[in-house]
Amino acid sequence: QVQLVESGGGLVQPGGSLRLSCAASGTTSSINAMGWYRQAPGKERELVAFISSSDRTTYADSAKGRFTISRANAVSAVFLQMNSLRPGDTATYYCRYSSFGYDYWGQGTQVTVSS
Repeated sequence: QVQLVESGGGLVQPGGSLRLSCAASGTTSSINAMGWYRQAPGKERELVAFISSSDRTTYADSAKGRFTISRANAVSAVFLQMNSLRPGDTATYYCRYSSFGYDYWGQGTQVTVSS
């Protein structure tokens, strides 16, 4: 089993920044991919950013140029640096860990962008 602990969400003004963190623990593998997804009320969960075991990154179009995903491999942690935040970024953000067909999700952390 893998447990994911998230932190970093909160209330921020438009144009501000937040850094989300997620650490995986338990029976983790060095061969894994981790990512961030978000879900706003009434909408489906969507990919924000993803990083593979070889550190290849993928971003949603809305995140490109503003968000940066990174990882700390030794502790299976993933981070999301979010800059130039917009009200449309308001959502619950979820960390995802994937390895050999197994998926695990964090509890979610709320991000609210409002003036």
